[in-house]
Amino acid sequence: MMQSRIHLAALAATLALAGCQDAIVQPVYSVHDYDPSRDAAADLAETIRLAGNENKRILLQVGGQWCGWCHKLDRYVAEHPAVAAALAEHYIIMKVNYSEDNRNEEFLAQFPKIPGYPHLYVLRSDGALLFSQPTAELEAGDSYDEAAVLAFLERWKG
Repeated sequence: MMQSRIHLAALAATLALAGCQDAIVQPVYSVHDYDPSRDAAADLAETIRLAGNENKRILLQVGGQWCGWCHKLDRYVAEHPAVAAALAEHYIIMKVNYSEDNRNEEFLAQFPKIPGYPHLYVLRSDGALLFSQPTAELEAGDSYDEAAVLAFLERWKG
């Protein structure tokens, strides 16, 4: 990466302090919704292409519309500029549906067992699994812990 590249997390924090909420950097999603009709394998192939082109890691976020903590995670990211910027700078997020309508069992069988939802898998840009992260370890009370989330993202950014 070029040394002159702006660190988006620092930029987002600066803009937030300056009251420039409209300028906050948003994470990049290859699949933004938990959609039971999607083909997760085809989605991953496209996400691998995008991640390779952008030299980013892939963050698979497994959950569903039924999952309260999945919605909390989405709100948390939207409300925490430093987290959103770290995601935008280093990751492409792909949501994978897990519900009664589509458990994506064949697709998810290639990864470690999920203990609860939402669940995160960090993949290299070529799709190789690096880490399986239960989100309960990133929680604090009825939300998520910013220091824990940022440390997780920093550890696996590549």
